[in-house]
Amino acid sequence: MNSSRSNFYVSPGNYLGLLGGGQLGRMFCHSAQSLGYKVVVLDPDPDCPSGMVADYHIAASYNDVNALEKLSKLCRSVTIEFENIPCNSLEILSKDCIVTPSAHAVSVAQNRIKEKEFIQSQGVEVAPYKSIYNEKDITENMEYLLPGIIKVSKMGYDGKGQAIVSSLDEAREIYYKFGEVPCILEKNLSINYEASVVLARDFSGNSVFFPISINIHNKGILSSSFVRKDIDSSIYSHEKERMIRKAKKIADSLNYHGVLCVEFFVLNNNTIIVNEIAPRPHNSGHYTIDACFESQFDQQVRVMTGLPLGSTELLTSALMLNILGDSWFDTDSGVLREPNWHDILSLSGVKLHLYGKKEARPLRKMGHLTVLGDNINLLEDKARIVATKLDLSFW
Repeated sequence: MNSSRSNFYVSPGNYLGLLGGGQLGRMFCHSAQSLGYKVVVLDPDPDCPSGMVADYHIAASYNDVNALEKLSKLCRSVTIEFENIPCNSLEILSKDCIVTPSAHAVSVAQNRIKEKEFIQSQGVEVAPYKSIYNEKDITENMEYLLPGIIKVSKMGYDGKGQAIVSSLDEAREIYYKFGEVPCILEKNLSINYEASVVLARDFSGNSVFFPISINIHNKGILSSSFVRKDIDSSIYSHEKERMIRKAKKIADSLNYHGVLCVEFFVLNNNTIIVNEIAPRPHNSGHYTIDACFESQFDQQVRVMTGLPLGSTELLTSALMLNILGDSWFDTDSGVLREPNWHDILSLSGVKLHLYGKKEARPLRKMGHLTVLGDNINLLEDKARIVATKLDLSFW
């Protein structure tokens, strides 16, 4: 099936396919089912968060030909939950299904080298970097990138597969530690703040943009995202249009279909560069579930079924806090115990989303909280209370 067609429509009651069984897929299932669709999840983990709520779960690897055939017979339209899905599997599915995003778009986003080359080809700035394919690529002409960050080209996420280095010897050591796979060495820049543009683009080339969030990270993992309804008074108001233009250019140039997140770094001199792109709903867009007229997952369903794009209107200011597995362990003793949800949910304007993961582990994303309210001071006060009770980092 030609995935570039713009006149298709998948009516409610039909099955939608999802490759990937994590928490993003779980939230996708909720949105799809609220619109009357059924969801088939393909994921090898029999206990994956998406499989628990999907209408049907195919427990098989992503490149299992029989599983892909089964999925294509059930579904007219298929999407992904994370970018490390084999592109060959998407190519196979595209013969019989609408696939969003395309295998080409995913192939760019899942490879840091290809991603940076593509973004630069569109005249959009990225951090200075060099590609590393073997030890001989680590030479003196890289010294201007130090101190820098080595990142594996593929399969890195949430701070995994990257390390800060201050010398070429350290760079070589980390390159060996990462298994001598293709990497990039990226200059460590002085950043004012990070922001995300989450957009949805349909098969007719129409795009809608969610309000831009400001993001804080801890140990390479997103800690919190903040979005204000009074956007004109916020720190990033004068950069907003520039970010949206750059994000739109990237999406249009990729001929992208679906939900896309473009992460930006705003430097201390107000230069705006793209950090990376994610071809799917994004952690920094989770606030949209509770704070927007339509969520990023609602938009994902709309694009893949041929429904019109929904409103991205922000109904209230919001602050999203990630809950990691660390919150299940007592700070002093390290003993495993359940967080005090009763006290946390006694606060008004606090929405809890847990992902159904059976085992809490340090640095593992277990859920998130969204604190809502138009009084910014009260919102931040509540967020601090929640962060203290759950031992979360907070800006």
